[in-house]
Amino acid sequence: MSIRKFLRFCAHAQLLPVLESGEETLVGGQAVMEGVMMRAPHSYCVAVRKENGEIVTETAPLAKVSDKYPAFKYPFLRGLGTLGQAMTLGFKALQFSFNAAFDDGKAPEGKPKEIPQWAMILNLAISLLGFLFLYKFAPLYLATKLGSVVPALHSRIAVNFADGFIRLGLFLLVMFLISRMKDIHRVFQYHGAEHKVVFNFESGQPVNVQNAQQFVTWHPRCGTSFLIVVMLVSLCLYPLLPFDSFAAKLAARVVLLPVIVGVSYEVIRYAAKHRKGMLAMITTPGLWLQRITTQPPTDEQAAVAIQALEGAMALEESQGGELVIA
Repeated sequence: MSIRKFLRFCAHAQLLPVLESGEETLVGGQAVMEGVMMRAPHSYCVAVRKENGEIVTETAPLAKVSDKYPAFKYPFLRGLGTLGQAMTLGFKALQFSFNAAFDDGKAPEGKPKEIPQWAMILNLAISLLGFLFLYKFAPLYLATKLGSVVPALHSRIAVNFADGFIRLGLFLLVMFLISRMKDIHRVFQYHGAEHKVVFNFESGQPVNVQNAQQFVTWHPRCGTSFLIVVMLVSLCLYPLLPFDSFAAKLAARVVLLPVIVGVSYEVIRYAAKHRKGMLAMITTPGLWLQRITTQPPTDEQAAVAIQALEGAMALEESQGGELVIA
């Protein structure tokens, strides 16, 4: 596996929270390498266009995490269960898409190339360490240094607020910079294709390329909106923490991450069902940011998303799945 392909895989793995919907819904999905993963309540399908133009798919049943573990049916806990399953499924879909997208047909029959196990482990380690450094350690470190030289930012509350704004700024900067990469631009096009097809399905119109292309690419259930809400909730919570030392503040940010995720999920869930309510305004910045993380897809990319949706829905129907909003 070339270094370029591995770096592309790493970059895409870092984007998993941005590209997936992160909610148990009637239909939802995620952009993958040269394709789209779509899921229904009890099934999913990944569709990927290979280098030769062929579309390959992987379809499998998907048990809802709240059915397997009843505790995740309750508010705040359901966000952790749903996001955990979404990230696990997203990584699995990403792995399939990587193997399919870069299959040049030269491997022995019945033995397609697969990403090495060491690469998967290394990618997970890089993703986790990168997240902790970029969005936990670096903002707090910079805010602490800033507080030591600017008297107005010396208090505990001021440092924590500065930490939150720096974190948000870093996130926006990273999103802008990676959006300039050619490979990531294609991923964002598939992200747009996924949203358009989901909108097409939700509208009740026949799902086809022509109808799907009439819809916008930004969707309120997108992972981009979820991450923005996570950062805004963090911005409100961290100033309340009664810690002064750097180590205690950093540890609290890691330990409280599940709490913030649970609260943020409930906000997104409520906002998606009450789009004209006051609380829904908190998701508006996420919709703005999706102008970066989603791009208008080509008809061929929309067709891939439709095939993924059709595969998931076909399996859902064969299982007798009840199509209801979670």
